Parts: sequence; C-alpha cells; structure tokens
Amino acid sequence: MNKLFLLVLSILWSNLLIAQQIIGLPPVINYTRQQYPGGGQTWDLDMDRNGILYFANNEGLMTFNGHSWKLLPVPNHTRLRAVKTAKDGRIYIGAQDDFGYYLADADGVLRYTSLKPVVRNRKDQFADIWDIVIDDSGIFFRSTNKIFHYDHKTLHVYPAQAEWQVLRRAGGQLYAQDAARGLLRFRNGQWQPVCTAIASQRLLIREILDYGKDTLLICTLKNGLFKLHGGELLPFRTAADGIFTEKQIYCAKNWGDSDKQLLVGTSYGGCYIINSTTGHIIQRFTVDEGLQHNSVLKIFTDPARNIWLTLDNGIDMVRYNTAVKQILPDGQRYLTSYTAAIFKEQLYIGTSDGVFATPLGNRKDLSFQEGNFRRIRHTQGQVWNLSQIGSHLLMGHHEGAFEIDGQDARLVSKLTGSWLFRPFSSHILSGGYNGLQLIKEDGSQLGGAVRVRGLFESFRFLTVEDDSIVWSSHPYRGVFRMHVAEDSLLQYTLFTSKDGLPSDYNNFVFRIRNRTLVATQAGVYEYDARKRHFVPSPWLYPVLKNIPLQHLAEDATGNVWFVSDKMPGVIDFHKPLPEHPYSIVYFPELKGQVVSGFEFLYPYDDENIFVGAEKGMYHINYKHYRHSRELPVVLIGQVSAHGKRDSLLFGGYHPPGKHSFKAMPNAFSGFHFEYASPIYSQGNTIFYSYRLAGFDQGWSEWSVKTEKDYTNLPHGYYAFSVRAKDNLGNVSRPAVYAFRILPAWYQTGLAKSLYVLSGLALLLWGYIYQKKKFIRQRKRYQQKQEQLILRYRFEKEQREKDLISLQNEKLTAEVRFKNRELATATMYLLHRGKVLSNIKEELLSAMKKLDSPEGAFKKVMRLFEEAENNEEDWEQFSRHFDEVHNNFLFKLKRRYPELSTTDLKLCAYLRINLTTKEIAQSLGISVRGVETSRYRLRKKLELPAEVSLYDFLLAVADDQVRPAQS
Repeated sequence: MNKLFLLVLSILWSNLLIAQQIIGLPPVINYTRQQYPGGGQTWDLDMDRNGILYFANNEGLMTFNGHSWKLLPVPNHTRLRAVKTAKDGRIYIGAQDDFGYYLADADGVLRYTSLKPVVRNRKDQFADIWDIVIDDSGIFFRSTNKIFHYDHKTLHVYPAQAEWQVLRRAGGQLYAQDAARGLLRFRNGQWQPVCTAIASQRLLIREILDYGKDTLLICTLKNGLFKLHGGELLPFRTAADGIFTEKQIYCAKNWGDSDKQLLVGTSYGGCYIINSTTGHIIQRFTVDEGLQHNSVLKIFTDPARNIWLTLDNGIDMVRYNTAVKQILPDGQRYLTSYTAAIFKEQLYIGTSDGVFATPLGNRKDLSFQEGNFRRIRHTQGQVWNLSQIGSHLLMGHHEGAFEIDGQDARLVSKLTGSWLFRPFSSHILSGGYNGLQLIKEDGSQLGGAVRVRGLFESFRFLTVEDDSIVWSSHPYRGVFRMHVAEDSLLQYTLFTSKDGLPSDYNNFVFRIRNRTLVATQAGVYEYDARKRHFVPSPWLYPVLKNIPLQHLAEDATGNVWFVSDKMPGVIDFHKPLPEHPYSIVYFPELKGQVVSGFEFLYPYDDENIFVGAEKGMYHINYKHYRHSRELPVVLIGQVSAHGKRDSLLFGGYHPPGKHSFKAMPNAFSGFHFEYASPIYSQGNTIFYSYRLAGFDQGWSEWSVKTEKDYTNLPHGYYAFSVRAKDNLGNVSRPAVYAFRILPAWYQTGLAKSLYVLSGLALLLWGYIYQKKKFIRQRKRYQQKQEQLILRYRFEKEQREKDLISLQNEKLTAEVRFKNRELATATMYLLHRGKVLSNIKEELLSAMKKLDSPEGAFKKVMRLFEEAENNEEDWEQFSRHFDEVHNNFLFKLKRRYPELSTTDLKLCAYLRINLTTKEIAQSLGISVRGVETSRYRLRKKLELPAEVSLYDFLLAVADDQVRPAQS
C-alpha cells in the first residue's frame, strides 16, 4: 500500500514538474521512412569527422550528409544493431552473426571488411552485436554470449559466464555487465568485478555514464537511476522516477554545460532532459511535442548541440540549440497567435481564443524560462492586440476594448470591436471595426470611451504624429491623414495612388524613428508635406528597395524589423558590411509561418523577439542567432560521369588520404555533382555557389540547389568547387573535386604529332603532286600543242589533200575533157580520114569509069594524099596529148628512142583506150595491121607476155617504169 502511495505521489509530483517545463520548444525535424531508404527501426548512430551521420538500421548502414540518404546493406543482409566511427576513418558496425568495418577507398566509396574470419575458433558462434566501444587498446564488440576485442592485429574472445548485457566506456574505463557476475571492469586483459549487487538485485543496466570523481551514473531499464561510488550502489531520486519506472529507460546521455543535464530516452515515454544534480525535469519530448514515436532507441548529440533520436519507427532531430523556438501558450492546441506583450514580469500572448500568461524569472532568454501558461479570465474569443500604455495593459478584442489586470480582464469599451491602441494627448486612441474612439486616461483609472465622429472605416493600422495628426491605412482604400478636433469631430484627407502611393491596396502605416512610414507592395514610402505627395522613403527605400512589405517594427537599439512575403527580417544597423553601414538578415526558418494579413513582430530586446504565427508564437534570440552559429561547411556528396554507361567517380565518403585523381576517357563528357552542408542546425538557411575551373568564368549565383550537371565538356583539366553561405553572410571554405577528361585518340599528342607529320607529308605530297601535276599539265599542254600542231598539220594536209584532190579531180576532169576532146578530135580525124578515104574511093571508082581522067584529077589525088599524110594534125594531136597525159609521148620517146611515129601513135591511141578498129581507121591500116603493130610495139618495149600493154603505158605515164637498159 505504501509503495502504491509513493508511486502515485511520484507520478503527481512528476506531472506537476513537467507542467513547469521550458516554454520555448525547439523545432523537431522528422525523418520518416518515406524520406530515408532503410527500415523503421534504427538502433544506433554516430558521426564522422566530416559531419556525416551513420545509422545502424534494420536494413543496413544508412548515411546522411544533410541532404541525401544512402543505404549500404551488409553482405549477409542482416540487421545492424551498432555503429561507431573511429578517428582513422573506419566505421565499425555490428550486425547479426557478423561484424567488421567500412572504410572509404580512394574513390570515396565505402568498402566493407568483415572481422568474422579473424575469429580463430570457427565454433565461436554469436548472434547480434549490440554494442561497439572504441578503447585505447582496440575495438570491443558485444554480443549476448561473447565480447570480441580487436587490437588491429588479432581478435580476442571473452565468453560470458551467463549473458553479456551491456558494454560501455565511462570515466576513462571500460565496463560491461554480466547477468551472473554483475558490473565488471576491463583491466590488464581481464574482466574484474566492480559491483556484484547489480547481479544480486537483478538490475538490467541500459547506460553507464561518468558522473564525477570516482562516481558512475547507472541507468537501469525498470529501476531508475543509481550512483555507483566505491563499489556501493545508491539510488538517485528524480522527479521522473515514476515515468522511468513505468516507461522504462532505454538509453541516456550526459548533456549540457559541464554535464549538468541528462538526456534520458525511454521505451514508451519519449525523451526527457533532467538536471543531473537535482533530478528536476527541464523538458520533455514526446509525440505531443512533435516526435514520431515515443520509443527512443538511441540518443546522440552532434557538435551543434542538436539532439538526434533514433526511434522504433523513424528518426527525429531536435534543434535544441536553435535561436528560433516555438511557444505554445495553450498546450498542444496550436492556437494562432496575433500579439504579445511583457508586462509586470508576465508574458502575455494573445491568440484566437483568448490571452494566455506565464510569470517570468531572471532568464535573459525567455524561451528557456520554465513556466505554465494560464488563460486570463474573460478573454475568450479573438484577441487582436496587446498594448502597454502607461501603467495599463490594453487588449484589443473582437468584443471591444479591455484592460488586463492580473489574471482578469475588465471591459473598457464595448462600442465596437477593437483593433489596437495609441496614446493621444491625454487620451488613448483606439482603432475599431467602425471608426475611432477616445478612451480617457485619468491617472490609474480609465474612463468611458467616446466615438470619434466623421468617419466610420475599419482602422486596423494607426500611428500618431505630434499628438495632433493621426495616420491610418485601410488595406483596400488608401492612407488617411486625420485631425481630431476638441469636439471629437474628425477631419481627414484620403491619399491614394494619384497622390504618389504605388497602389490603393495593401498600404500599412507605422511609426519608426519618429517617422511616419507606409509599408507598400513596392517598398517604404513617406509623406512629403511640402509637395503634399507620397514619395519613396529617402531613408529606408534605398535599403529595402522595392520589396513588398506588410509589417515594420523598431527595437530598442534602433534596428528595424519587417515582414516581407511571409518571411521576417531585420535591418541590423549594428552589423555593418563593407559596402554599406548595415546588414539585412532574413529568417527563412519562419517563412510561411507568420499569419498572413495579420503579421506581428514584437522586438522586446535583442534576445527576445516574438513573431505571431499560425501555430503558436515564435521566439527569436537574435543575439544568439547572430553570434553563436556554426560556420557553414560543405561536402561534395557524389560525382558521377555520364556517357554510353554511367561511372561513379566519387562516392561522397572522404578517405583518410586524398581522393584519387580521375582521368576520364573522352567518351564521358557529362558530369553530375551533388553537394550538401552537414550543418543540421541551420536547415533551409544554407545557400550554395559553384564553379567549374576550366569551364566557368566565375562563381554562380547563390541558390538552394544541391546538384549541378555539366554536359559536352571538352578534354582538359577541371576542378569543381562549391561553397556554402548561411543567411548571415558567412561563407564556407570551398570543397573541391579535380579531374581530367582525356583527349580522344585523335586529340592526343601522338595523334597531333602524326597530324603534323601527316600534314608535312601531305604538304610534301602536295608539292610533289603539284609538281607532277604541273609536269603533267605541261606535257598535256605540249601534247595538246603537238596535237594542235598535228591537227593543224593534218588539217593542213587534209586541206592540201582536199585541194590536191580537188586539183586532181579538176585535172581528171580536165583530162577527161581533153581526152574527150582528143577522142573527139581523133574521131573527127578518123571520120575525116574515113570520109576522105570514101571520097577517094568514090573518086577512083569514078575515074575508072571516065576516059583519061588521070590528068584531070591528078591534082585532086595529090590533095588527097596530102590530106592523108598531114603531119600537122599529128603534131597538134601529140602536143595536146602530152599536155593532158603528163608528157606521155615525150617520156616514152625519151625512154624508147627506137619507137617510130606510127608506134607513138599506136601508144597514144592505146592510152586513150581506143578500140582496135578505131586505131586501124586512125592509122589507115587494117585491123590485122593494128595487131601486127601491137606485136611489134611489145617487142620494141621488151614487154613480157604476162604484162598488159595498157597497164605498161599507164605506168609510163606515172613515171613508174624504169628506163630501158641500153
């Protein structure tokens, strides 16, 4: 009964203390199974010197570089239970029935080496390796039945007497729990007992931590926390004992400055931060605070003080050291917050369902304040504004104007819903749903409200200038410049786009540094009283340019806070840059979180800036944000080359030495680079710029892209560099990957030498070819000339031949003509001779008949004889004959002088081809006499019988007959 009472009391006490936890919740980043490539359960994790995280997952070794996840299954495809990184770059892992290490090769690819073959006795079977501890003497691997000690040369095996249940290093010593022997310490190669009470009390140790001088903190599964000093086990009471007993401790880790805090992960209740001295609960993280699962299997903290939790289903990261935190005034309802105020040591937050307040302590950073928000009575409903005016805290509410006093709210005016309040002379000016109202301030008392007559618009934005001029803006009409008379009558002027404003819509008036400024969709504008016109602010417009603005606020140090496109920012005049005396800092962590149309910024001081949001209120510690941030780091995650087949050049894991310098064939002309920043605490505030030396002229513009592709790169040496920059302007050192693209075979030096030689040979060949061509051309020219000459000669000869032929034809014709003439003449002579012969015969016949005719016809007969023997006719015939027949008779006579005139006549008649009868008539002899004359002529000419007399005579005419031999 007493135990039950104590348990109930412990639970009530713990719940009370939990309710007083820190009000500022750091963001919890969830990595779900859909985001990483492994299975649901992740048992262990560690980080290497480059910031890459390694997770022991059910499906293998997972790695995360801040942007991309990779999964490396172990060779036997079993579950991983433990992972530990070493200084030499090895990543030791423990799996089912296997253990060993991964080590990056020169190409940045992790290669696995199993240590199982080193086990000397093959009968040393084991199941899961649950713990890995790196000690000065080597690496220890724990399974339930054996502990293996690998000293980089040999493997030593330490079997359990009953069962090895935990293996840890604390206080510079190595400890292990055996179910039968209790807590043991490893010394001089042996396991020596430290505390046997652990075995006798059947405690199951989950964690062993260093607690101070000669003291260990023992975290058990079901029995809470103990201190071990001098071998004595003492209970350590905490406010969470009931939770630890009920939810069971699964893992733990020292945390905080000088280990003043303790992180405890439970099997079913999430993670707790407790004070390791007093046991007081500082903060908790469960499903209600954003975890994916309440079963925490491992806690790990990185150098940036982020808390990593591996869960039974998923992986979560708590950005505990962030300068931006979330405040949920009403537990887990995630009410929209519109306003906040700090008044009389209380933090008030106005939400969509009332005002919540919590007392404040002496913390400078109020997000670390432990507290419990409570709703102020009579504030239920929509709250628009909280304004401190003098000693009054006024609340603008949907139902009217209220004054908050302690834990209660008093109605001041219910004339209309109230937006906000501004001090105005001896009154308080309130902007409402349907115009303005004046609330009289009488010392510590507020009088009744009086409506200002003359204008009944909704005045959600108000500012007072010189206690007489009131400026207001209407989101859809323009900007009002108003004067409130003593009789509460309003005089006003409406300014729109025709008066210099960039638009009639979305104009918001604010009072900054005693200036009335209008935040517009095109920058900051001011009223020029001399011109009675709005102009771009000569002070802020050159700073913010023409960006759209929805809200402006001024902090105590003179910095100007603003909201632009749902993202808060600040103009920091205390952090000048070389190019101008200020810097602009944006808060991308809050992009999209502010309440659109109802933006709110409350810069209380440089450690407490409150931002109204759709889910609660956000708190910014700008001092911490500006000064306590890690410098950006960038890693090249992967480099691959693309061609006909893809090739991985660099796997993203940095070997202990330098990575190999790759010389890629020319076929790989496309390259893909992936890079990331392992600064997990800065999330989406990192920007990247890259350059490919040898190709790009300069650095690229800053962007959030984490990969870059290059295609069709020519051969040569290249160096890809990438650098990271955070939103404060801090730039990392560049990460560089150098490589070379080899020239194609036709681009190599040998090929170029061959090209030169080929060129020279080509030139020589060209010279020789041209020379031969010239010679050939000259020969062709000469041949052509010769051909032309021959052709000319041929044509000339042909012409001559044609001429000769014509001449011959002419001569032939002339010969024929003359032959015809000769023949005619001959025929004439023959005919005349025949006629004369006939006449002579007739005359002789007549004379015979006559008596004594001789005397009378003697003279006539003598004329006949003269006519028959006329030599003149022959001479004339022979002359014409020789002219026609190339001196035939002359040549024949010269060759054959013995020929008589009768012979010559016979030859001439034969030459002109007269018949025998015609020759007989011409010679005046008989045909027989002609034959006789022909025979005699052949004798004189000495012609053989086979030679034709006619052919011989033709030959004589052509000079083809040799002269007769004497």
